[in-house]
Amino acid sequence: MNTPLDFSYETQPARIVFRPGAAVSATPDEAARLGLRRVLVVCGGRGEDTARAVADALGDACAGLHAEARMHVPVEVADRAVEAARAVGADGCVAVGGGSAIGLGKAIALRTGLPLIAVPSTYSGSEMTPVWGLTEHGAKRTGRDPAVQPRSVVYDPELTLSLPVPLTVTSGVNALAHAVEALYAPDASPLVSLMAEEGVRAMTGALPLVAAAPGDLDARGRALYGAWLCGACLGATTMGLHHKLCHVLGGAFGLPHAETHTVVLPYALAYNAPAVPRAITALSRALGGTDDVPHALRALAGDLGAPRSLAELGLKKTDLAVAAEQAVAQTYPNPREVTLGGVLALLTAAYEGGEPSVDA
Repeated sequence: MNTPLDFSYETQPARIVFRPGAAVSATPDEAARLGLRRVLVVCGGRGEDTARAVADALGDACAGLHAEARMHVPVEVADRAVEAARAVGADGCVAVGGGSAIGLGKAIALRTGLPLIAVPSTYSGSEMTPVWGLTEHGAKRTGRDPAVQPRSVVYDPELTLSLPVPLTVTSGVNALAHAVEALYAPDASPLVSLMAEEGVRAMTGALPLVAAAPGDLDARGRALYGAWLCGACLGATTMGLHHKLCHVLGGAFGLPHAETHTVVLPYALAYNAPAVPRAITALSRALGGTDDVPHALRALAGDLGAPRSLAELGLKKTDLAVAAEQAVAQTYPNPREVTLGGVLALLTAAYEGGEPSVDA
């Protein structure tokens, strides 16, 4: 018997520009469209050259460049960025780079209300969400606020050409995690499910092509297209156990963001698989009909050189129990009951890096 349709869907108000060369050619137009005359450009150290090119393209509309973005957005880094925006009298912000840079732009928007333009150079997906995150005293807290949703997102596949293959792979799997959790989120809808399945199909198809030919602009564009869809899914739905675990591992133990998502995803999906048969069916279609989705995701990342275990990322075995306790200390929606024993077993499997096991 079919289940009657029952859902709600709220669109996220953002304008998308997607084309090669758009970072320099379109960003000034987007700032002008929003009426911005003094924008602060923010980025991390690795992306400073690209951010400077965007700043130069903005011309007189650029009030300054702040290159201090850091992973997981430490609160002291956010404080300095807010001070920098106020010091130059900024009326808007342009974040150029990956999740760290866009996260810092969101922190500025959250504190000041300034409109944000995102120019992503990785596949993190943060640019498509109203989700913000700050790390303080070893704990990462997140929230949702419409003020941090970028008003414009400029996707330029050329910006990803310099993204090293290892980071391309882990950033791409990070994006896949957004789509995977969206498929079984409590606030999923038919449109989100379609975007999630297509996002997974596009990203998993593009990553091997990018790894084989890093300069293939078409493959890079397909990966960025997949990241856009996966990010839009994250922006429209509620995060579950997978994202909670990654926030704990990043905020409390300093593990790298994209790599942590890459390692944890197959194990978190295996944990939830018995409770989400429709999501598994959709993922199987997107992955070419595989009958073992967690294995297929782990194999995809591992075959492309991504880390396979939390031990490789520097987590200690003695950290597992602490991480599990933190992950179950807060309530959040998840399709399968979150128990201390279950989460500890999940983390132990991810720490060891063996084949994920679906345990009903």
